[in-house]
Amino acid sequence: MNQNMNQLNELIEITRDGQHFYQHALDEVKDVELQHLFRDMAQAKTHIIQALSVKVAANQLQPAQGGTTAGKLREMYADTKAQLGDTDAVYIDQLDQTEERILAAFEDALKTADPDVKALLAIELPKIRACHERIHTLNHSGRNSRD
Repeated sequence: MNQNMNQLNELIEITRDGQHFYQHALDEVKDVELQHLFRDMAQAKTHIIQALSVKVAANQLQPAQGGTTAGKLREMYADTKAQLGDTDAVYIDQLDQTEERILAAFEDALKTADPDVKALLAIELPKIRACHERIHTLNHSGRNSRD
């Protein structure tokens, strides 16, 4: 598998971490607005994963089907921390950190990708930035009453 397709599969895995985490957090929070936001964010991740997967499949390769260990660990950490405090605030904070990880991975990939992969990433990156901005703004808006 060439480097660009490896890179796209890594981005699929990292983005899937976010998708799974939003779906999980959706079941954990009670606030209806947060549930709607998390559902929207999970759906945005699904669309990005699909776009990346199409490119990998077009190269006669198998798109990544799972997430990463780091993603699973972050989710477990959030579950544990949520039992000790403000559930909404914990999930918002941990999802913000997940978005930071996804954004950094896409920006790093853009620096080294071949032109055709760069074109795809350039289309998806604004969506990644918009998701990051939504959760980051929420995390730092005062609604998230972290200590």
